[in-house]
Amino acid sequence: MTMKDNTDSMVRFEKVKKVFAGKAVLDGMDFDIRRGETFVIVGPSGTGKSVTLKHMVRLLTPDQGDVYVGKDCMNEATGSRLAVLRERFGYLFQGGALLAWLTVGENIALPLREKTTLTEAEIQKRVHATLEMVEMAGDYDKRPSDISGGMCKRAGLARAIVTEPEIILYDEPTSGLDPVTSRTIDALIARLKEELGVTSVVVTHDLHSALSIGSRIAMLHGGRVAETSTPVEFVKSKNEEVQSFLKSQFITEAGQWERDAR
Repeated sequence: MTMKDNTDSMVRFEKVKKVFAGKAVLDGMDFDIRRGETFVIVGPSGTGKSVTLKHMVRLLTPDQGDVYVGKDCMNEATGSRLAVLRERFGYLFQGGALLAWLTVGENIALPLREKTTLTEAEIQKRVHATLEMVEMAGDYDKRPSDISGGMCKRAGLARAIVTEPEIILYDEPTSGLDPVTSRTIDALIARLKEELGVTSVVVTHDLHSALSIGSRIAMLHGGRVAETSTPVEFVKSKNEEVQSFLKSQFITEAGQWERDAR
């Protein structure tokens, strides 16, 4: 199956349904992510944000509907074709997911050793360049237990981008971090988008982060996308679910985002 011709589309969901224990977590999910944008998926817990992300790399497969990457139907790909499609992605897991028995540098080098034919010298050159990119140039030999939560996220991000993917998936990149560190991660996501020209997909509860980095924000409710809009339009939305979510994080008329949206 081939997706409708749309050269700007990187990821597309068409009427995707996923049921767990009799409950439809995704119930006719439709959206389109454009090349080069930062598409942020928000919503309360249990609305299917991480489930949506996992469908993009086929860690989960739809019960109904289709997921496309470019013009390829992800849920029909198998074997080597599925492996090639997955290589278009970098994935930052919620906790960083570093291997405790490897150093930071060895963690970042791992996908290069597993998936490429680069020489050891080439691997080391790319790892050190990537560490510089995430501002961890002196941390190659440290263990995950020796660095902070924010640094673990940055190291996890370095591992996600070291293979030079087209699309980076971020699962709750600021979860568990203090506000200052969270804003540092936001700035890093924005900078990598500009420097690498990647398409970014971010799942987050953190609306301050979403409004800062997003090209567009998609609000999930009832297994579907309730609203998709730019940050300024999102704050102005008349959708009751959107307004309730905004107010839950104290983004109100008195806040900076409301002032900017006027």
